[in-house]
Amino acid sequence: MFARFMPQEGKYFELFNSHAEQIVLGSEALLTMLSVLNDSDEEADKQRKIVDALENRADDITHETMRQLHKSFITPLDREEIHHLITSLDDILDLIQDVAHTVSLYNVRHMTPEAIRLSELSRDCCIQVRAAVALLPSMDNGPEILKICFEIDQLESAADREMRGAMSTLFREEPDVRELIKFKAIYELLETVTDRCEDVANIIEGIVLENS
Repeated sequence: MFARFMPQEGKYFELFNSHAEQIVLGSEALLTMLSVLNDSDEEADKQRKIVDALENRADDITHETMRQLHKSFITPLDREEIHHLITSLDDILDLIQDVAHTVSLYNVRHMTPEAIRLSELSRDCCIQVRAAVALLPSMDNGPEILKICFEIDQLESAADREMRGAMSTLFREEPDVRELIKFKAIYELLETVTDRCEDVANIIEGIVLENS
């Protein structure tokens, strides 16, 4: 309780914001990668490399957060909350990278409208995560943060519905078993990105309720 009124150490909110920015940029690069795949393998590979670079940058931010956490005496949030939030943010970008690598490793040569739509929902979730993180420095923003978290939950539910429809179409219309296996994996990973965004929203909700 008294720690709230004492000088804080570490630039945790700046690090959270920086990490959330990498997540949004990664989700946008992934969407571009999937969108151009039907037209340009070279451009798709360029976007995959962008995702890799963003993931490496996010790892550096995560490591810096941990370093500050170990040396700080007083922190603006509970240490466990800081640890849980930064590692959960990192999970989102790890999954975005997993999607990009799966597309590349499986030598996917075209992309379905369903995958594009799931990627759009993933990007939208990431944008909302960034918005919620940006408001964390002040608990006066609590009601707005909780509203954003609710919107993330709604987007995750939309992704669930989209994936169910995508799977139904895939199993009904795709005659090539190899293609079916590839796209099933891609759909599941894309939907899991939104799951991880919802996990972050739940953590942020907990932080708001604990500190407001």
